[in-house]
Amino acid sequence: MSLEQASTFLSGSILFIFGLTGLIIGIVVINNILHKFWKPVTIFTRDSFSIFGGHHSHDPMQNLSQEEYDRLVDHLEKMRLEKSAVDKKPV
Repeated sequence: MSLEQASTFLSGSILFIFGLTGLIIGIVVINNILHKFWKPVTIFTRDSFSIFGGHHSHDPMQNLSQEEYDRLVDHLEKMRLEKSAVDKKPV
């Protein structure tokens, strides 16, 4: 590699880095300007994969009666106690 080729490669590399840095700064500035005036674009939401845009945000806990809720809490507490008992057993 001659001195002329090496200097051309060095100057080209430096100019490429300056161009890439300028491009990134431009993208950040444009992004900040657009963010102030437009709502963010969301690609994946809860109903993204449903057919015809149906909503699947149904909360299963919403329709529980108080009795069912109490049974669920008791069951979860029992499971937690069983797990803690298993964790305390010596190996």
